[in-house]
Parts: sequence; C-alpha cells; structure tokens
Amino acid sequence: MRLAELSERSGVSTATIKYYLREGLLAPGRQINTTTAEYDEEHLRRLRLIRAMIQVGRVPVATVREVLGHVDDDSLPRAMRLGAAIWSMPQVPEPEVDDEFIQGARAAMEGLLDTLGWPNARALTAHSPAFRSLVVAAAALRRLGYDWGPEQLAPYGRLMQQVAVLDLDFMETHESEAEKIEVAVLGAVLVEPMLQALHRLAQEEESTRRYGYE
Repeated sequence: MRLAELSERSGVSTATIKYYLREGLLAPGRQINTTTAEYDEEHLRRLRLIRAMIQVGRVPVATVREVLGHVDDDSLPRAMRLGAAIWSMPQVPEPEVDDEFIQGARAAMEGLLDTLGWPNARALTAHSPAFRSLVVAAAALRRLGYDWGPEQLAPYGRLMQQVAVLDLDFMETHESEAEKIEVAVLGAVLVEPMLQALHRLAQEEESTRRYGYE
C-alpha cells in the first residue's frame, strides 16, 4: 500500500507517519522510485502499536523508540526481549537508599517474594522497576502507619500469578516473536489500566453488596 492508504487504514495523518519514519519508530517502506515507497501489513500493525503507546499510554517518543528497539532485537532470548521492552517503559524514580521506610519496605517485599516462591523475581530485585514500584508503594503505606507486608500481600501475589499465566498464554497464541513482544508491551500500556479499572469496579460491586447505598 502507498502512504495515503496506510494513513487512511490507520487513521494516522501522513504528516505524523512521516514524523515517525524520521524518528526511527517506523521502518522505511520498500522504495518503488525516488519519491514513492510501498508499505505492508507489518507497517500498519506497528503504526497502531506506536499510536497506542503515544496516544493512550502517554509514552514519550524517545521511550517508544527504546521499547521498539528491544521488541525488534531478535538477538536476545524471548524472556530478555520481553523484560528489556517492559523495563524501558516509564517507571518510578529510584528511592532514597538511606530512607528507613524504604529499607524496611525493601526487606518486607523481598520476604514477600520468598513467601510466594518466586526465585527469578527475587534474583532481579536490584534491577527490576516493578520491584522498585512495589517497594516505594509499601514504604509510603508504612509512613502512613499501614504495614502491608508479606502476610497481607501474598494472596494478591498468588492471584497475580494466575493473571501472568493468562497473559503469557495469550501472548503465545501469536506467531512471530515480534508480535509476542508487542502483545506484552500493549499489555503494559493498555491491559494493566483495564485490570486496575476492573479491580475498582469489583470493589464498588462488593462494597454495594455488603453495605448497600445507605
């Protein structure tokens, strides 16, 4: 397809597509002559992924470029490609290492991973943005006088393990490695907010069931 058709099918203006091409987010099309290139379904799929990340996920262009670089790096095993792509997404900043609440929360969350029997996650705690987010949130609760430790969080962790199984089962229904990693990235950008919304709706439902409207 030509640029105009790619624009029409994707709903993205030709000017924006050209911008993505200049920024290296979208691979160049097959050059037909000096002024015309041809694009295929891979370009269309990638363009939709880019738009989802930027428009819905509010991911900066530079971060999108980094994430897509990991998605396309077929020199890495799947687990490393997946981890590198997700870790490139916007994350919470590094906390103060000398903060007593951070130190206590880190020890407690390491204990949580041990309780859950997650040795691979436990081995990555020094580098994992997800673990850092967990520690920062736990530390904030501690400052407010609420100590959510392994005992309270382990049941949630076991439920999340089931969610992870569903995530990867769905990812494996796609054929190419690039598609698999793209699905994982979309999960971080779009599915995680959906799960958060479902959590809140479930709370509303259960709260109303227990206490009514009065």
